[in-house]
Amino acid sequence: MLALIRKLQANGVLGLNERNCEYIMRYNPRRLYPLVDDKLATKRLAMAAGLPVPDLYGVIGSHREVRELPKMVAAHRDFVVKPAQGSGGDGILVVSARVKERNVYRLVDGSILGEDDIEHHLSNIISGQYSLGGHRDVALVEYCVKFDSTFTEHSFRGVPDIRVIVFRGYPVLCMVRLPTRRSHGKANLHQGAVGAGLDLATGVTTHGVIGNSPVTEHPDTGAAIAGLQLPQWSYLLEFSARCYELTGLGYLGVDIVLDRDKGPMLLELNARPGLNIQIANRCGLRSRLALVERQAAGAPVEERVAYAMHTLAAAAPALN
Repeated sequence: MLALIRKLQANGVLGLNERNCEYIMRYNPRRLYPLVDDKLATKRLAMAAGLPVPDLYGVIGSHREVRELPKMVAAHRDFVVKPAQGSGGDGILVVSARVKERNVYRLVDGSILGEDDIEHHLSNIISGQYSLGGHRDVALVEYCVKFDSTFTEHSFRGVPDIRVIVFRGYPVLCMVRLPTRRSHGKANLHQGAVGAGLDLATGVTTHGVIGNSPVTEHPDTGAAIAGLQLPQWSYLLEFSARCYELTGLGYLGVDIVLDRDKGPMLLELNARPGLNIQIANRCGLRSRLALVERQAAGAPVEERVAYAMHTLAAAAPALN
């Protein structure tokens, strides 16, 4: 075990304790956590800063309001329900179609829920079943992102999202999360989505992982994981870098989705982003974080992104 730990350290892999003590505790003031732990607060913050987000159809904050959902989504065929303070993708329902004649909702994975099922789920959200710490919560009802053609061969039903680790305003490591049948069409690694590493310089996918196991093909479509070019790459990095000024958090996970009609949109922010992104990229975080710590504060977004693409991209050794 000691030999393995030394090997990981030699490859610059950042561990959980080091992440928590050296980066999250040092660079993320606790008073700022509510800005990202509450998705409604994040959405309002982004809108005020001019960052695009999925449209909000409504907020359900009490058990009495649960029955208002049909009116709230009357003009929309599809929509998403999510807990404002949820984590790990738990509690999110992606409704692909509402069949009014039968009073049922079809989810993105093909399953069917009746109105009673939806109302029960909303009540669970409000009661805090999915919230951080089990506290009372509210349910957000919002626009369902439309599938971007970039991912036609690389996703099972759901919409992929892009995770960027931003440190002191510099993008340092990125991946795209690809929904699978196992993840029920959700871009969630804990539920079985593919994590595909992204070349920081180009935005091209490199390696894939499901859980801790490397994969070279999408398990449902058979498409090769490596070699997929993401569009608007420098803009996506600038988008993520701006979230540093948006929140004031020094160590941040930024999740972005690509909508076929509306382009990139901010999905959510995370003050405690996971470390599997290192496995997906087959490179450690530590060397890139160390380089950023040496940079003077206050550089413009464009300079930070250029530094990331030209210097940080070549800074971490490949894991072996």
